[in-house]
Amino acid sequence: MSPEQRLSTEKSLALATVLFPFEKWIPTETNIWVAKSRLKQEKREPDKWEREMTQVRILTGRGSVAFFLPEQKIKGVDEKRCADLVLDGEIVEMKMVSGSRVTLGGQFRYGFKQGSLLLENCTVTKKHSVFIWLLTDLTVGSVKAKIAGELKERKGEGSFICFFENTGELCSWTYDELRSIIGH
Repeated sequence: MSPEQRLSTEKSLALATVLFPFEKWIPTETNIWVAKSRLKQEKREPDKWEREMTQVRILTGRGSVAFFLPEQKIKGVDEKRCADLVLDGEIVEMKMVSGSRVTLGGQFRYGFKQGSLLLENCTVTKKHSVFIWLLTDLTVGSVKAKIAGELKERKGEGSFICFFENTGELCSWTYDELRSIIGH
């Protein structure tokens, strides 16, 4: 493990432990830990489990460190799921998109909301990001413009990470970089 990965592991474990202090973290693959309570999903929903593992391997295969968070619903007006994981010391929600720009925007909005739910009572970070595995042939420029528009009325720090399946390209932009495209 490189010094950078060791630091990322320490930061990620610290944040995951602050968010879920009574959880146990089980190493499952290189650079991937899973909340013990979430391991039930592997048996209960094997297709979903494999999809999430495939998504996170895109990131950990490039050196990132991931801690899958417990599947938790936060009670409110309706029950809402919180983000999937802590990646390199930051809260991240993962989505897979196989539709149009409209679908991309909707999935980003939903992922953004899921990440922000964990921040409501968190004092150690105010950043949350969204990772989208894009299965359609949208261009980088089109995706950036769409997400910039989605961020227009949203506050928050973090990044948008996108894996373009058709090119194998992994891109990441901070929310501020994307907002600057539209002058916000």
